Amino acid sequence: MILTLQIILIVTSLMLIALILLQRSKGGGLTSLFGGGVQSSLSGSAAADRNMARYTIFVGMIWAIAVVGNGLMLANV
Repeated sequence: MILTLQIILIVTSLMLIALILLQRSKGGGLTSLFGGGVQSSLSGSAAADRNMARYTIFVGMIWAIAVVGNGLMLANV
């Protein structure tokens, strides 16, 4: 169980790094590098930014749960 939580922690940490770097900042961020800055997308850039923020929050919550779970499991060993 500890190994599973540690793997989840590593994967979500890498996902958080990627999601945070892909978010749009005032300068456009890395999202514009991959075509996210194009205004002619079907969903619109506002919807893409909103979804990226939701994904970041969701992955962040999973990361926080994995950190707490990992701490509790290691404290009981």
